[in-house]
Amino acid sequence: MAGFSKILVANRGEIACRVLRTAAGLGYATVAVYSEADLAAPHVALADEAVPLGAAESAASYLDGAKVIAAAKAAGADALHPGYGFLSENAAFAEACAAAGIAFIGPSADAIRAMGDKAVAKRRMIEAGVPCVPGYQDEDQSDDRLAAAAAEIGFPVMVKAAAGGGGRGMRRVDDAAGLPAALASARGEAQAAFGDGTLLLEKAVDGARHVEIQVFGDAHGNAVHLGERDCSVQRRHQKVVEEAPAPGMDQALRDKMGAAAVTAARSIGYCGAGTVEFLLAPDGAFYFLEMNTRLQVEHPVTEMVTGLDLVAWQIAVAEGAPLPLAQDAIRLDGHAIEVRLYAEDPAQGFMPASGPVLRWQSPAGTGLRVDAGISAGFHVSPHYDPMVAKIIAHGPDREVARRRLATGLRRTVLLGMAHNRDFLLQVLEDPAFAAGGVSTGFLAERGLLDRPAPAPGGADWALAALLLYLCRGTGYRQPGGMADWQSSQAGGGLAAALRLTCGTAKQEVHVRPAGAPGSYAAATGDAVHRFDDVAVDLEDGRIRFTLDGVRRSAAFAEEADGRLHVADLAAVRSFAETLLRPGAAAAAGSDGIVRAPMHGKVTGIDVAVGDTVAAGQRLLGLEAMKMEHGVTAPVAGQVAEIAVAAGAQVAAESILVRLEVTEG
Repeated sequence: MAGFSKILVANRGEIACRVLRTAAGLGYATVAVYSEADLAAPHVALADEAVPLGAAESAASYLDGAKVIAAAKAAGADALHPGYGFLSENAAFAEACAAAGIAFIGPSADAIRAMGDKAVAKRRMIEAGVPCVPGYQDEDQSDDRLAAAAAEIGFPVMVKAAAGGGGRGMRRVDDAAGLPAALASARGEAQAAFGDGTLLLEKAVDGARHVEIQVFGDAHGNAVHLGERDCSVQRRHQKVVEEAPAPGMDQALRDKMGAAAVTAARSIGYCGAGTVEFLLAPDGAFYFLEMNTRLQVEHPVTEMVTGLDLVAWQIAVAEGAPLPLAQDAIRLDGHAIEVRLYAEDPAQGFMPASGPVLRWQSPAGTGLRVDAGISAGFHVSPHYDPMVAKIIAHGPDREVARRRLATGLRRTVLLGMAHNRDFLLQVLEDPAFAAGGVSTGFLAERGLLDRPAPAPGGADWALAALLLYLCRGTGYRQPGGMADWQSSQAGGGLAAALRLTCGTAKQEVHVRPAGAPGSYAAATGDAVHRFDDVAVDLEDGRIRFTLDGVRRSAAFAEEADGRLHVADLAAVRSFAETLLRPGAAAAAGSDGIVRAPMHGKVTGIDVAVGDTVAAGQRLLGLEAMKMEHGVTAPVAGQVAEIAVAAGAQVAAESILVRLEVTEG
């Protein structure tokens, strides 16, 4: 088969950037596609050419297969790489590419179909002799048959959507009484997410780890595995941390799981990159979960321990070449760990966040790799997955990789919206994670999902106040703004009192010059913090200073509304001056005004005008970044107005509902 000449990447964000770099490095011409929200996205700038797809919503752009194929034709691309997500596991799209004369860099449509329905896939794996979790995957979907099957399997059981993934349509049921509600909610969620409400049941394996095997096949009948990845650190069945190899894995177990994964791939004539996911029980037994017929988000850890480029392998196999290596030539070297940096707020139940990237500085250092899909000035959209970057570290052993990754995270600067950097640091530094071998229940068992962020200390308040003082002078919002910080050093020696908030915490700070040029004192309560040798780099967004005899630095950025974001090695925090936000109480809902916590789409209204609601009662659903979130009443009252309709797109802070607040 002749080689490709031009490859279109039918995706966005970090995976589009990652595929484009490999394709360009191999000498292929490259084409990007983009929605209206992504005109300024980094993946567009990386490609030789870029073709617009349309509106920001995925259904009107990245998920519209006809538009993507038309873009490939318009650019003269003879091959298409789907990345992951979007159309990567869509058999009809793979067939449409072939019909259009465009090579699909992925498995065949038949292979995608074979593994796309979990129930069908499980039946095929049982036939192939691959170990499977005891369960029910037959066609009779009546509640009575499912209840009988659950009783036969034995509680606890997992209810799962036969189509799709990502934790949607998945429920754990611990007893028969909870099954009817779980079936109804899982079926409804599956139907809404995948257009298919078919369910299957599996025995819940307590204390299990999520271990997956990277497999590769070619058109010549060859198939290999490239070792395993442990993906047990999960939230809502979504992976948070991945690593290779799996802690505690010995070669004998690796060989057994690898052989089972290769058998699974061979049983469907698999060609390309795929991942076979298993549950690994505490007693060493393992069970097939599903096969993902695409590249995985966590593939970089496999690349770092094998030294191989999996995208280059995908392209070569799609061109008809045999696999570059036989099984006995594949070696694992050292250890790699990956974390997913999400635009989400752990303090607000991991609610997705969106907004402008005011400052982005990725870490660099020995053994570090960053796959990012953002840049300074880019706007993180509410229309797509909230993952903005992946940070990966490699080392000669797991502990070195863990330390390098934690250090890299501390040096990562992302300012402009809430994100999970500090949460990831808590995970990496938890003693149980450091010891290795945690189960899928790790985050909940360790209380990491509910652990509050550390409150700002006196020095944190002092630094925030100092930055505001330098950036605005001794008054509020001087005309020169940040550019006039130098004049505020030399002018007048006046003190300023600033009232700050950070989350729910409040603090009054008094700031004044402290005599010597570049020296300031900031008083918080009874403590006075002295900053010496202060230097501000406005272009880099960094302040350097000496505090308590130690030279330190921090990154900062200010939003248009006056909020100040500060990042140092310990934490990322946002501060606001209360005097500049007189409407803060109303925004919080104490006056009965309920505002949108983020940009999103109203999925449904749960109340009507005139209804009496309690504080905390759900009012409506809001979907952002592929997840639905319930918006609740901040206070008790009566619904006076519903300002939106189901299906409407709303902006952050826009009014959704007005309540007449109940007295007392």
